[in-house]
Formats: sequence, structure tokens, C-alpha cells
Amino acid sequence: MSNFQNTTSSSIIFLLTGVPGLEVFQTWISIPFCFLYITALSGNSLILFAIVAQPSLHEPMYYFLSMLSTTDLGLSISTLVTMLGIFWFNAREISFNACLSQMFFIKLFTVMESSVLLAMAFDRFVAISNPLRYATILTDSRMVQIGVAIVIRGTITLTPMVALLKRLSFCRSHILHHSYCFHPDVMKLSCTDTRINSAVGLTAMISTVGVDSILILFSYILIIKTVLSIASPEERKKAFSTCISHIGAVAIFYIPLISLSFVHRFGKQAPAYAHTMIANTYLLVPPVMNPIIYSVKIKQIRRAMIKILHSKNT
Repeated sequence: MSNFQNTTSSSIIFLLTGVPGLEVFQTWISIPFCFLYITALSGNSLILFAIVAQPSLHEPMYYFLSMLSTTDLGLSISTLVTMLGIFWFNAREISFNACLSQMFFIKLFTVMESSVLLAMAFDRFVAISNPLRYATILTDSRMVQIGVAIVIRGTITLTPMVALLKRLSFCRSHILHHSYCFHPDVMKLSCTDTRINSAVGLTAMISTVGVDSILILFSYILIIKTVLSIASPEERKKAFSTCISHIGAVAIFYIPLISLSFVHRFGKQAPAYAHTMIANTYLLVPPVMNPIIYSVKIKQIRRAMIKILHSKNT
């Protein structure tokens, strides 16, 4: 037992879990997940390519959309190898350092997505409340600054949370309960006091995703106030319709995230596979749905994507 307790963190091997209780059906379960990954990767790549290739889309609104597609691609790629590796090859082993790296990038892209959604809310507020100054407020240089700030914010906030896991000892089971490295999952396996880790992790998420959600809500209160002050009903409808896609993106990001939090805290009686399926869905829903929402609701994006697909077929 002493040898087990003194194992260095770099030599620890964790075992990831597919869908507990449904191991016999994992090959079949992999089919919809594979389809979701293909949809997420192809949809977001197509949006990125459309925005880069079409000069008419070189505007702040579409730059923010390209940032959203980039974070969705990062989020999908962060879990792709381990999730499909388990389903197809039962490749469950992951080293401690690889686990920390995956955890960091999953959290980083999650925080970045939250930040991008906040920036998009600000974009909609400026476009509706001050349309004449829209181009002078959201200049190309300012867009670059916002993008860099989003990356730096996520990195600075999350690095301590992940780095602190290095101090933990793992003398219990090394079996994780998800198909990717999940911060609370890793902490539960430690035989060291994890109160500091929990506090730092909670602070990181509240100061990023929590604060962003409040600011997004506040932005929409201001947007609604501005829209209601417009005299023409037609203009009010037109102004608010520009926010529909963003509201959908916010909903599909925060609803699965809140659902996962509730399941982990209050759904202890739920079957183990329910926890796993919700956790997997929470990471895949935004990358899959965002390209669909934006291509359906924004005709400029839809036309650009159709144009690209048509040019490839000719």
C-alpha cells in the first residue's frame, strides 16, 4: 500500500469510463456520437472558411461568430480522441499529465465560449443602441484585442486550478467516471485534502462563466429597453430579430452546463449512465447546434456556406 501511495503524479495512469452499465452497447452508442462529432467539426470549419473567404462577412458580428466556431472546434477536438477511443477500441488509459492537459483545454474552451457569448451580447447592444457608431466602436484592432483578452483571461484563470492538482496524492481507485478528464472527478480520487482545489475551481468558474451569464442577462435588459423605445413596431421586430441566433447560442451553452451541475449535486440516485450521457452531451451540444442555428437564422452565412459547397461540387 505504501508503494501505491508514494506513486509520483507523472507515473499515475487513470482509467476513463465509457457509459457505465451499457458497455455491451458502446459500439452502437458510438454511432450517434461519431455523427455529432462529424457535424460539429464540419459545420464549424465551414463557417470559419466562409467568413475568411467572403469579404462581405469581414464585419464585427461575423468575426465574433468565427471566434465562437473556433472555440467549438477546440471543445470538440479536446474530447474526440478519448471518447471515440473508448467506444471503438476500449482505450481507457490516460496518463496524469495527459489528463491535466485535456482538462485544461476543455475548461479553457468552455470559458472562452462563455467570454465570446458575452462579447457577442455587447456587439448586439452596440448595433441596436448606437448603430451609427457601431463601426467606429468595434474596429478591427479592437476585435483583435478582444480575442487576445479572451484567451489570456481563460489561461490566467484556469492555470492555478489545473496546476494545484499536481500537489494531490492518489491512493484510491484510479477509475474516472467520464470519457474525458473532469475536474471534480479527479479530485474525488485523491486521498489529500482537496478543499483548496474545490475553492479555486469554484472561484474560477464563478469569476468567468458565472459573471459572464450575469453580464449577458444585463446586456439583454438594456437591449430590450432600447428596442421598446423604438417607435415603429416593424423596426422593433427587425432589431430584436438580430438577437435570436445569439439567444439560441446562449441557451444551448448554459442549459446543458446548469443541467450537468444539478445532476452532479442533486442527482446522486440517478443511474451512472445518466450522469455520463449528460456530461458528454454538455460538451457536444453547443458545437453541433451553433452552426445550425447561425446558418438557418443568418442568410448571409447560409448563402456563403452554400456558395462554398457549390464551388466544391463544380
